[in-house]
Amino acid sequence: MHQLPQVVKHPKYCTSHRIAVFLSMLDEVQTADIIKDIFQQGKECFIPQYEPCSNHMDMVKLASYEEIASLPLTSWNIHQPAESDAREDALSVADGLDLILMPGLGFDKTGNRLGRGKGYYDTYLKRCTQHPKGKPYTIALAFKEQICGMVPVTENDMKVDEILFEPN
Repeated sequence: MHQLPQVVKHPKYCTSHRIAVFLSMLDEVQTADIIKDIFQQGKECFIPQYEPCSNHMDMVKLASYEEIASLPLTSWNIHQPAESDAREDALSVADGLDLILMPGLGFDKTGNRLGRGKGYYDTYLKRCTQHPKGKPYTIALAFKEQICGMVPVTENDMKVDEILFEPN
């Protein structure tokens, strides 16, 4: 199980109150301890809610770490609130988000990110730029093996502000 302990010590994490974080798949950096820390620090936690057959995603509020286990599983085997589950959407209020912790398959050192091809995060980040608070700081969580010389990008791809990966 791979955790990145430097996340909870990161200055942006420490000063952020409203944090969006992905629920990890088995091949991704595990975020369970980060989510637990968000609640222990009294911060607000938001998780992705994907709309099937689209590239639309919202970040919705999670009440507690324990709640995750009761959420239905998606086709990707990730827990997610049901579509009928009414929750606070981070962009529906003026506070927006302070920080987004993001997954990915590959990254380069200039902040380009290769996702799973659906465009959920790129589309979401573009929506964030339209929010009165502006785009939150973005940190991608990666394994060092995921850092490449160059990631192919298109004009729709949004760079991440920073990539944290396991030290050598």
